[in-house]
Amino acid sequence: MLSIIKSITLHGLEGFIVDVQVDVAGGIPCCDIVGLPDISIRESKERVRAAIKNSGYEFPSRRIVINLAPATIKKEGSAFDLPIAIAILMASGCINAFNYKNVVFLGELSLDGNINGIQGILPMCIEAKRIGIKKIIVPKDNVREASVVSGIEVIPVISLNQVVSYLNGQISIQNEQFNFENLCKSNYYCNLNFSEVKGQRNIKRAIEVSASGGHNCLLIGSPGSGKTMMARRIPTILPNLSFEESLEVTKIHSIAGNITSKNPFIINRPFRSPHHTISKTSLVGGGKIPKPGEISLAHYGVLFLDELPEFDKSTLEVLRGPLEDGKITISRVNAVLTYPCNFMLVASMNPCPCGYYGSDKECNCSSQTIKKYIGKISGPLLDRIDIQVEVSSVKYENLNSKNAEESSEEIRKRVEETRKIQLERYKEIEIFSNSELTPKLIEKYCKLDYKCKEILEKAFDKLGLSARAYGRILKVARTIADMEKSDNIKSMHLLEAIQYRSLDKKYTK
Repeated sequence: MLSIIKSITLHGLEGFIVDVQVDVAGGIPCCDIVGLPDISIRESKERVRAAIKNSGYEFPSRRIVINLAPATIKKEGSAFDLPIAIAILMASGCINAFNYKNVVFLGELSLDGNINGIQGILPMCIEAKRIGIKKIIVPKDNVREASVVSGIEVIPVISLNQVVSYLNGQISIQNEQFNFENLCKSNYYCNLNFSEVKGQRNIKRAIEVSASGGHNCLLIGSPGSGKTMMARRIPTILPNLSFEESLEVTKIHSIAGNITSKNPFIINRPFRSPHHTISKTSLVGGGKIPKPGEISLAHYGVLFLDELPEFDKSTLEVLRGPLEDGKITISRVNAVLTYPCNFMLVASMNPCPCGYYGSDKECNCSSQTIKKYIGKISGPLLDRIDIQVEVSSVKYENLNSKNAEESSEEIRKRVEETRKIQLERYKEIEIFSNSELTPKLIEKYCKLDYKCKEILEKAFDKLGLSARAYGRILKVARTIADMEKSDNIKSMHLLEAIQYRSLDKKYTK
């Protein structure tokens, strides 16, 4: 007897409907799975066999052929355990016939028949809704994440027995509902605030400019100057994620297995801070079974690279393409996957190996040692960092001051106002911040008067800037003008933007 059950597989962030076709016929007892399954799916026949027997049903002692259609798409993961088991039981007459075209099954089976949670449930549910599926049966561990998708009935299940009873009409299971408003009341960054940062007003200003335009930022300073402390507070001044942005970020983290039943939906901008020993694959994504890397997990958020020169140089170089394109394409023998990675790069570093060059403490490094240390960061990568600022040590009078510092909430209000100006300006061309301006758009939106052109020409010659750095200065100047609510870029805006590139000459020449 032939039975067909619907399930879903993932190809990157995209989901594809799969028909799990099971034919139970006479012949030598065996069980074969075809249709480009991976190892975990081939192993599923043993999990399914044990789960069916331990749930009180008889596993057919006949010839069983399981086909995952279409056979041209590679299938991965353990989510096919439940649909395979249901299809076998349906072909064996244990389950009454139902309209399989409107129901999708997802779940991994334990040997005792319980159903375990799986990764990537959110993009699977989005695909199910897109093609018109009315109902999706998922593990209870994944139900909160799955219920984020409105317009589809989400049925949480805990065991194979429960699914069979539900399909036979013996029990009813309540549809799970998602309340986005209640979830948004939480704030994971409540324990971090810029009000805790004493002094450093010029650095806070540079960081505000960076956040207002989505610009990449490099902080250079001696140990203990507060670089890491300020970097970790940057997400608290960024605009809140929209529902659409949250959905896209959650999809990526769902595939990576970072979503839990307690936190089924990401509502705050990600902050990723990988250690400097990270490999290229872990940073940009990939592996035998391609997964999103740190740059994709930082999508719409912040990727913080502390002690930048300590990272392997070849690892840093792989960032050059994603910083320009906002996406990463991973090519493997079986698949070519593209993950989004529109992140804000924030990096910190010491000015020299000992860390005290240019500070009040004595530096023991030779000029050759310093040059070699800074040389670990290539010129092309530095060109892609819009804002580069020196962080001086905090003075005692600032640390001991009782004056209240600006809170993250106050700074975020100004950042949001500046972002609204950019959203309104670029609403017809589908970009969201000044950092995304292309050379053609720079010509249109970053026009300079004669005085500004003179200033920029002198800076270009004196600092030896590249063509890319020229465009970065104009983008930052456009952001500073937006912060001042100025329609045109003025000389003071341009001078401040140039000031944020002065380290190009100091550290690379």
